[in-house]
Amino acid sequence: MSRHPGLAAWHAYMAGGGDPQALRDLLAEDAVFHSPVVHTPQEGRDKVFAYLHAASHVLGGDDFRYLREIVDGDQAMLEFQSELDGIQINGVDIIRWNDEGKIEDFKVMVRPLKAINKVWEKMAAMLAAQAS
Repeated sequence: MSRHPGLAAWHAYMAGGGDPQALRDLLAEDAVFHSPVVHTPQEGRDKVFAYLHAASHVLGGDDFRYLREIVDGDQAMLEFQSELDGIQINGVDIIRWNDEGKIEDFKVMVRPLKAINKVWEKMAAMLAAQAS
């Protein structure tokens, strides 16, 4: 299904249970993450890793699945769906890879508002747990 090697690696990470080293290996040193709830972009591998690792555990449970993907060269848009505490979540991951096949830009958009609020709640707790 996935033709871009970076996209195939991303799918393998999500299907593989969220191995931290596998995720770290996917990220460019200067990667940037755009959160649906944090106003400023999160810059650098360590910050991007923290957000994506938390998100893969918050959203990537048994209910998570990608519905469709649009790939154009070094970019992809992946629509996903999941459920948290009975709230249906629909969202989009927009990913761009660098020439080495590492993720350099990752943007997440989520709907509806009730879902954004639930994701914010769960992500805040996961990030706080990771920091301690």
